[in-house]
Amino acid sequence: MNPFKKLPLFLFLGLLVVSFQVTAESAEIATPPAPTIDATAYILQDFHTGRVLAENNADAKLAPASLTKIMTVYVVFRELGNGHLHLEDTASISEKAWKTPGSRMFVELGNQVKVEDLLRGVIIQSGNDASVALAEHVAGNEDTFADMMNQHAARLGMTNSHFKNSDGLPMDDHYTSARDLAILTAALIKEFPDYYRWFSEKEFTFNKITQHNRNQLLSRDESVDGVKTGFTDDAGYCLVASAIREDMRLISVVLGAKSPNARANENQSLLNYGFRFFESHRLYEGKKPLNEARIWKGDSKTIPLGLAEDLYATIPRRQYADLKAVINVDKKIIAPVKEGAKLGSVKVSLKDQQIADKDLIALKSVEEGNIFHRLTDSVLMMMEKSEDGK
Repeated sequence: MNPFKKLPLFLFLGLLVVSFQVTAESAEIATPPAPTIDATAYILQDFHTGRVLAENNADAKLAPASLTKIMTVYVVFRELGNGHLHLEDTASISEKAWKTPGSRMFVELGNQVKVEDLLRGVIIQSGNDASVALAEHVAGNEDTFADMMNQHAARLGMTNSHFKNSDGLPMDDHYTSARDLAILTAALIKEFPDYYRWFSEKEFTFNKITQHNRNQLLSRDESVDGVKTGFTDDAGYCLVASAIREDMRLISVVLGAKSPNARANENQSLLNYGFRFFESHRLYEGKKPLNEARIWKGDSKTIPLGLAEDLYATIPRRQYADLKAVINVDKKIIAPVKEGAKLGSVKVSLKDQQIADKDLIALKSVEEGNIFHRLTDSVLMMMEKSEDGK
């Protein structure tokens, strides 16, 4: 039974602090260090919480090779999401796209190709030609598209990234980091779960040519459902992988491995380590009432409080019994209050170390009450203040 689902409702007249702790016996098992990874940089991160479980050189600015295409498809997904683009739209294949060297989807000069096909050509076949075609279709030219990539990178907090093209072919001042790629991948999965399914496809046929996804983990590990490989002489062999087991999703990034097998093996080692020694729990469901607080001078006497989104905790295995939650609610809540207003906090700790701190928000708006309600509550508040002062 999950004790975090048994939190009772309270009627608040002031500051509430609720704390509870599971007291079941649990064996203390030390979490071993992460495995040694033979790569230039790497990171292992929990998808839901962002907690980093292993890392080395994760902020180094490195050539991303075709991992660039994760940002390319993210930008296109954003355009699809805001209605500026549609999957059935067709893009004209320019000479620049057609001539782009490296891995290819084999689009033909002057042809009209559906956006959906181009996306699958980028994701599954790692087509440089498809990447350029999409960039030109979305932004008019690749330079403008790169500006869009950098704007999204800044918005997401990718502080060690700068993009100059859509395909990842080597260029000066074109770089990213393992941590930034984990941030980007988490955003892509969270924002576009319907499109993300393409990253698990093992092959794609276009123009009567079938090509296989280079992500070897898709065939090795059924829990892996993405994400993208990359290689250039500068970047080495790279892979961003993601897997989900028992509702826990991990993202691993390995940059600068020595071979295709090595990048798969090193990612597999990271994922196995994370799933073996850590666990992720949803403690509270977003948009669901956790408490009901007293609100003064409103058209309602109470206001439901909760979280904007689900609250997860990533912890070492067998330490769930040591989790502790504290809820703080503002002492005086006075109408009007708009839905989403911050009215307190939820803090979760593990053995006195805080691991989560989320805003407690109003789940609905409460308007100002009529004059009778306002006057009555004013008197009650004065009486309460007077009692507190005695």
